[in-house]
Amino acid sequence: MKAIWSMAGVLLVASLALGQEEGRSTPAQVRIAQARSAIEQHPNYPQAYNDLALALARRARETGDPALYAQAEKALEKSFRLQPGNVEGLKVQCWLLLGKHEFAKARELARELNQRAPDDVLVYGFLADANAELGNYEEAEDAAQWMLDLRPGNIPGLTRAAYLREIFGDPEGALELMRNAYDRTDPGEREDRAWLLTQIGHLHLVRGEHSEAESALTEALRLFPRYHYALGVLGTLRMEQQRWADAVELLEQRYAIAPHPENLYPLAKALELAGRSREARDAFRTFERQASRESKGVDNANRELIFYYIEHADRPAQALRLAERESARRQDIHTLDAYAWALHANGRDPEAQQQLERVLKVGTRDPLVQSHAQAIAARMEASR
Repeated sequence: MKAIWSMAGVLLVASLALGQEEGRSTPAQVRIAQARSAIEQHPNYPQAYNDLALALARRARETGDPALYAQAEKALEKSFRLQPGNVEGLKVQCWLLLGKHEFAKARELARELNQRAPDDVLVYGFLADANAELGNYEEAEDAAQWMLDLRPGNIPGLTRAAYLREIFGDPEGALELMRNAYDRTDPGEREDRAWLLTQIGHLHLVRGEHSEAESALTEALRLFPRYHYALGVLGTLRMEQQRWADAVELLEQRYAIAPHPENLYPLAKALELAGRSREARDAFRTFERQASRESKGVDNANRELIFYYIEHADRPAQALRLAERESARRQDIHTLDAYAWALHANGRDPEAQQQLERVLKVGTRDPLVQSHAQAIAARMEASR
């Protein structure tokens, strides 16, 4: 599971309390139970298996547990045995590919589906997601616009448009779209509403509006206690407020729920800033071990690993090799920014500036990107 604005997250570990707050099942758990009941009653009905796979994918977003994708794939296999190539099953398969960060495969399948169902709003959503994650922003924007043209005001279209607005440097427009999506979401969809509130909190944080961010994130955690996405953004807010101990506590909770290396890296940084040096060193070592183990896969923590090699391990050459490999796979602004920073760390500032110019051309106002651009420009100026 990646950053809060991952497009795969737009679509779509675990403690015993998660998903059972106040004794209630989560929306995804309810759908899983309903699908399994339908399968018991109609074991030869392919759509029941599609419904189960989709519900399991939703549960993966609720919990951050990638093992649920394997369960979803098994359900889909049964659907395709009963009805090979059924469109609804292929749509769920595309959803799963996005969730597993297999973006190139997802785009290929989405294009095939778009040929078969050219007016399907959700398929355009898949195209928007895959293209955005690969850095094909014009194609992503076209697909998101099709979603809103075909069905004005639909929630998936609004969230994708919001994501792209932020990428293009318009967090104000993104916030307006995300609020619109929240207002249109059924109050019974607690996890969806918590997810949207987390995005709203993130956008307030981007705008420097700490009070508004805290309000949205607190409400998200009230709706869905121990929600790992909201804990992560609230931890980031505490870091900006220099409340290091509080940040550590929140990021520890998130990592306990969703123990992925990309969640351990900010925790290690928070521990360091909190003055807990020994724990920080241990956390960084564990992060490196975990991130290296999954580095060659598509669902990885390579961006975090690049920054770790540069800023904590003093291994710039290793960072650059990894950045070159990752940027060959995807060209989104965050990957290109990491690549530029690795080039800079290796003294190759003209090339670094060239990569960052591609990033800045998109319009992003991301503070990390801006700080990297300033540092690279300053060193180039000093060397003249």
